[in-house]
Amino acid sequence: MPKHRQNFVCEHLENISRKALERNQEIIRKYVRRRHGVYALYRRGKLYYVGLATNLRNRLKTHLKDRHAESWDRFSVYLTIGDSHLRELEALALRIMRPVGNSIKGRLSGSEDLRPRLTRDIKEHHRLDLFEIIGRSAKPVKDDKEDAGPRPPLAAYIERPANLRAHHRGKTISARVRRDGWIRYDGELYKSPSAAGTACRGKPTNGWVFWKYERARGDWVVLDELRR
Repeated sequence: MPKHRQNFVCEHLENISRKALERNQEIIRKYVRRRHGVYALYRRGKLYYVGLATNLRNRLKTHLKDRHAESWDRFSVYLTIGDSHLRELEALALRIMRPVGNSIKGRLSGSEDLRPRLTRDIKEHHRLDLFEIIGRSAKPVKDDKEDAGPRPPLAAYIERPANLRAHHRGKTISARVRRDGWIRYDGELYKSPSAAGTACRGKPTNGWVFWKYERARGDWVVLDELRR
């Protein structure tokens, strides 16, 4: 049977006239009272303001009288199951759409800004391209543990160091992939995920499905995803 996926947004009202809220508050209240979610205010078809609330009914009622009162004529609400990701959702909307009524920029807490990495990668790309143009070769410095054989399998997929983890006998096991594809586990270097997994479990192990890697901060994905 297919795995049931729980929705995040469970109900919504879109592009509703302000007049509906002013004249039919009791009806609207039935839908949004004590409900949490994200809402948007519009002015003449353009997004004016984005916000989140753990009580949408009170928040919308407030916007009929506060400093935004004369700046919107329609609204949308998106009711969510739980509120664990509301702030991230609001921040994402603020950063993408930059509503004129919001005075702050959305803060993506815990998210890595990829621009520094992009800068480094572009510089490295240009450096290698320049070496090719002028006929020089850029040779990486070898580690004493590296042998003369083929490169580690992960070298074809890993561009920067990454964390690995796995669960074994009720414990979380940690390892680290270096930029060159070698895996450091328990103070030793291993050339392949399976070698590191076998060292961990003490028996032959398919390391590509045993280990997960941290694709982004807090986002753990089975290592075999790299080969797909």
